[in-house]
Amino acid sequence: MKFLDQAKVYIRSGNGGAGSVSFRREKFIEFGGPDGGDGGRGGDVWVEAVNGLNTLIDFRYQQHFKAATGIHGMGRNRTGAGGDDVTLKVPVGTQIFEEDDETLIVDLTKEGQRFRLAVGGNGGFGNAHFKSSTNQAPHWANPGLEGEEKTIWLRLKLIADAGLVGLPNAGKSTFLATCTRARPKIANYPFTTLHPNLGVATIDGREFVLADIPGLIEGAHEGVGIGDRFLGHVERTRVLLHLVSAQEEDVAKAYTTVKHELEAYGGGLIDKPEVVALSQVDVLDEDELKAKTKALAKACGSTPLVLSAITGKGMTDALRALRREMIDMDLAINGADEDQAVTAHRDDEG
Repeated sequence: MKFLDQAKVYIRSGNGGAGSVSFRREKFIEFGGPDGGDGGRGGDVWVEAVNGLNTLIDFRYQQHFKAATGIHGMGRNRTGAGGDDVTLKVPVGTQIFEEDDETLIVDLTKEGQRFRLAVGGNGGFGNAHFKSSTNQAPHWANPGLEGEEKTIWLRLKLIADAGLVGLPNAGKSTFLATCTRARPKIANYPFTTLHPNLGVATIDGREFVLADIPGLIEGAHEGVGIGDRFLGHVERTRVLLHLVSAQEEDVAKAYTTVKHELEAYGGGLIDKPEVVALSQVDVLDEDELKAKTKALAKACGSTPLVLSAITGKGMTDALRALRREMIDMDLAINGADEDQAVTAHRDDEG
């Protein structure tokens, strides 16, 4: 299925049905009086987050959504039926913006969450509504109110626990394919990954979702390369795994380049917990490995992990490190004490 994470659609709620002008006319009833019914209410336009979707591709083929008009009122005080609603079904993690693509309407982060985007027009009153002691035969009724119409933007931000970032060919897709059942495209050239991929990793009997996005290069925030448009898919993650390829001549520069792009993008990415790893170390000898590990440690301010998705070296340690960061975040949010944190770490490490 083709990946699409942004779509522009037009929506319109239904008009209300018109009220009826009618009078009761039956044999032997001399003064029947008005009996025109009210019009039905127009349908609403809703959006709902559903399970089983991970792309907005359906909105490439249909961009117009219109709810039904309410049925007009009829004689014998019959009220018209309400118009049918229209529901846009979107993946969990979809944000809805106004036409300016900046004003957020709603952020759908939970399955089953619904929001009414456009309210249907009320039905008009029939002439029976206007009967009074001084006006016993009104010859008018209200038309139904018009529905709302607007153009909106749908923007998908995938829901994942951990995100993979790095330069192109840093080994992100290989890492994802090795520790999950995802099968992203892998090749020995830059920008093999053209859209985000998700996979479920398992470590010590616990699962979490990994998100892999296309690689970043210097100037990505200005649109260089694929740009930074896919960084939104790691905004919701709790921790980032920053992979730096051991094949880079200057691993420190490779690390700072990506960090600069994360900072320029914003969205709180620069403040997220980060696990740094030197990847593809199977291509290095011992001396080169020590030198590049030392250089990367100096750049990131901590000791990086050393891993190779091909040989499996360090993969378990990387997954456990990600899991520990997520536990620390959960404990911090829930206000847990130090003893609980130690217990949680021990349980996580089996």
